[in-house]
Amino acid sequence: MNFETLLYSVEDRVATITLNRPERLNAINESLPRELREAVEKADADGSVHVIVLQGAGKGFCGGYDLVKYAESEGEMHGNQEMPWDPTEDYAMMNRNTQDFMSLWRSRKPTICKIHGAAAAGGSDIALCCDMIIMADDARIGYPPARVWGVPTTMMWVVRLGIEKAKRMLFTGDLVSGKEAEAMGLVHQSVPVDELDHAVKDLVDRIKGVPRNQLMMCKLTVNQAYESMGLHQTQMFANFFDGVARHSPEGLWFRDRAQNVGFKQAVSERDSGESIAPGTSKDMSKLDLG
Repeated sequence: MNFETLLYSVEDRVATITLNRPERLNAINESLPRELREAVEKADADGSVHVIVLQGAGKGFCGGYDLVKYAESEGEMHGNQEMPWDPTEDYAMMNRNTQDFMSLWRSRKPTICKIHGAAAAGGSDIALCCDMIIMADDARIGYPPARVWGVPTTMMWVVRLGIEKAKRMLFTGDLVSGKEAEAMGLVHQSVPVDELDHAVKDLVDRIKGVPRNQLMMCKLTVNQAYESMGLHQTQMFANFFDGVARHSPEGLWFRDRAQNVGFKQAVSERDSGESIAPGTSKDMSKLDLG
């Protein structure tokens, strides 16, 4: 199986999947979600594999969706339709990607994510689908588009953090360091970057000796607790609202701003803490609510 966006290898009961678009910070293009799912399914079908490790090549894990060229271009784009907007088309696209990412959750084998650099926006969607995460202390994780133009489609923040801390992350769109992520319970462990490979290897070596059937039974039982609490329904809402966020007045303002001043400048303004999309929202204080 030949992959365009990732590397795949197996050694000593461990399948390693490496996101491999380092020139774009491993940003998510149209092929990556499908290829990630195919790689996970390949590891699932391999009887010699007990554990799957997911990592990124180059300077970081994954910087999110490859949006610069789309956001700055004129007319309809992947993820932003011309008005009137058809939410069913948008939902179908984002739900397909979400299900591809969730192959890491559904896999019968433990999935361990190794994060260096950044796991931002859609990159955090992918990472949080893994069973366990080990980060470098100076790495960053978060979902900045929660400020405008996005909702995390896998919505694994609440699964990992609980209600209050998940809201804190999504109300602010903050990126937090590995140390902060460990302190809040988002990731299993944070270590100095020069110890990251060793820490992942220690965990994987401890797991890979367990029989595959034991690992499968334990993983699926734990996962079922969250499935029963409505994870699928939560993701349905998240996928729909992600499309709404890109086509709301504020979302359309953000894309227009990216076209006028460039995507990086628009992102800088979004994350500055200043008022987002001034003049696009109704002033609720002036509405007569009876």
